[in-house]
Amino acid sequence: MSYTKWNFMMSVLGIIIYISDLIVDTWVSVKFFREGQYVFGILTLSFMLFGTLVVQCFSYSWFKTDLKNAGKESPRYFLLLHCLQGGIFTRYWFALKKGYQVAFKYSSKTDNFLGEQTDLCKEVIARVTDLSMLRLFETYLEGCPQLVLQLYISLELEQASISQYAAIGISFCAISWSTLDYQVSLRKSLPDKNVFSGPCPKFIYLFYKLFTLLSWMLSVVLLLVLNVKIALFLLLFLWFLGILWAFKKQTQFCASISMEFLYRVVVGFILIFTFFNIKGQNTKYPMSCYYTVRVLATSGILAVFWVCPLSVFNLDYFLPISITVTLTLLFGIIFLIVYYGTLHPNRSKETKPDEIDGKPVPIDCRMKYFIME
Repeated sequence: MSYTKWNFMMSVLGIIIYISDLIVDTWVSVKFFREGQYVFGILTLSFMLFGTLVVQCFSYSWFKTDLKNAGKESPRYFLLLHCLQGGIFTRYWFALKKGYQVAFKYSSKTDNFLGEQTDLCKEVIARVTDLSMLRLFETYLEGCPQLVLQLYISLELEQASISQYAAIGISFCAISWSTLDYQVSLRKSLPDKNVFSGPCPKFIYLFYKLFTLLSWMLSVVLLLVLNVKIALFLLLFLWFLGILWAFKKQTQFCASISMEFLYRVVVGFILIFTFFNIKGQNTKYPMSCYYTVRVLATSGILAVFWVCPLSVFNLDYFLPISITVTLTLLFGIIFLIVYYGTLHPNRSKETKPDEIDGKPVPIDCRMKYFIME
């Protein structure tokens, strides 16, 4: 378990992407309001606030739990910081401050510092792991809906401003970074998870996630263009099924009942976009069913457009989008099979446990109760 200079630079990149995402979303929403497009402005702002508010709630709850376990009381200014949306910045400050010491100062010391370095390294990895979980929340609560919204607006208005292109680009970067960073942090923080052996498994995993996610988001955008009510009904129905699945699995991530309820609601929302193992148990068959339904739903949406009159949708847009949806879904499934079939880090273990066949972790770690993949 180590925290290197490369890990530190990735943490710096993480906060840059986070700040850029907030700035661009604010820029887009202000532009919509100034142009009199109040519905789009409110939706853009709402997705941003929804994601950040949920993340601040979990961040403050974890601060309280960690301080309580250490026999300390939570300072009142921590609550004020989180109310002012400063919880993530506070966590980044602590993580980067300690991470700099581990990555740049202790790396040049002698073995006399080994014990102190190990303890500090564990603390840094724990802080970075918490950040990766919070960023994953923020990505799927704000980044994915924001990306769908901006793509829908671009197709509906048949034009896009520079701010919208920036929002789409930053959202895509945030999704890519947080997805891969979470997977790396998961394997660093849990002792029964092997780390990635080189860059190839990382990129295959990233491509599997991005391609399946992109094909589904584009399908949702197409359905929104066809009929907003039907699309919203489908998304709400999927959210409801995800919440039911979280309650059925009886997740045990949070210390309080209210936060656990919020966690299950959030997990249900995340399952709208991509699959995660929410309990660390055998989910090989649920995962297969999930992507089987995904393929059927995507095919159904595309079929609806092919049987509709061409006047419903501009063929100049629909044809390349439909091709993109089909290819990204196909490649996403191929990368999924390759990753779990040949490149999964835990595949070489004797019992072959992985994120879809995980076994309990014998240490007290918040990550072991979190969603896995």
